[in-house]
Amino acid sequence: MTRGFLVIDKPSGMTSNDVVMSVKRATGIKKVGHAGTLDPLATGVVVVAVGPVTRLIRFIQDQPKEYEATAQFGVSTDTLDSEGAVLSREPMEFSEDELNQVAARFVGTVLQVPPMVSALKHQGRRLYELARQGEVVERQARPVEIHELQIEAVGTGPYPEVEFRVVCGKGTYVRSLADDLAAALGGSAHLTALRRTRTGSLRVETHGLELDDLENWESRFLTPSEALGDLPAVTVGEETARGVAHGMRFVGGEMVTAPDQSAMRVLDESGDLLAVYRRDGDHARPEVVLAS
Repeated sequence: MTRGFLVIDKPSGMTSNDVVMSVKRATGIKKVGHAGTLDPLATGVVVVAVGPVTRLIRFIQDQPKEYEATAQFGVSTDTLDSEGAVLSREPMEFSEDELNQVAARFVGTVLQVPPMVSALKHQGRRLYELARQGEVVERQARPVEIHELQIEAVGTGPYPEVEFRVVCGKGTYVRSLADDLAAALGGSAHLTALRRTRTGSLRVETHGLELDDLENWESRFLTPSEALGDLPAVTVGEETARGVAHGMRFVGGEMVTAPDQSAMRVLDESGDLLAVYRRDGDHARPEVVLAS
């Protein structure tokens, strides 16, 4: 049974679903899904699950993501990126020190209003669908995690371009972050470039496969255990493995060695992934059990 993961280096101009369709054609496998949408403008890591391991996608989606971004300050657009219509131009003046001081305030848990061009739903409809019809609805600010935020370069002129690197948690919109940074300096901004360089420990420079090289997909195929390498692992013997295969719950013993409340990989003695369990105190309960 073919099952595993590919880390695709998505080119600009394609949707994540376009990537999924390309992988389906190249592999001949119908059951394919991606672990996190990347905007058409953006490039970089799209993790693709091939085969029945699509059930494991959520454990990859939960991992931090790293981006390299460029934003133009002083110019706002209706999509918060360069593909939208320009709404205003107001020259901005600020020093790199001032921007660094502002950026430091965004590290940690911050409230962020999702952009209209997002896949979130409002009364059963995607926000981006409403945005295409010219509708703007009120959105609630949501807490997101910014683990790292580093200003890499600040351009010159009345509408300077700012390059920054960010490591953030699930649900963070980098386009909104760029505009929030500008707003803290009294202006606005929009993204001109975005590249996702990693999801968890899956890095584009190490694992990335370009779509033009998809005929070689088997050489870059990651096993389920490798793709979920950010989760702690426990290796079990034959007797416990039989119980895992039947989705048994366990009390004590080798199955509760992971940090409390964490998801963990359960591996057989050959290193193959049997299941993902979650520890809850002295108990371990199954979340996903893979068929043999």
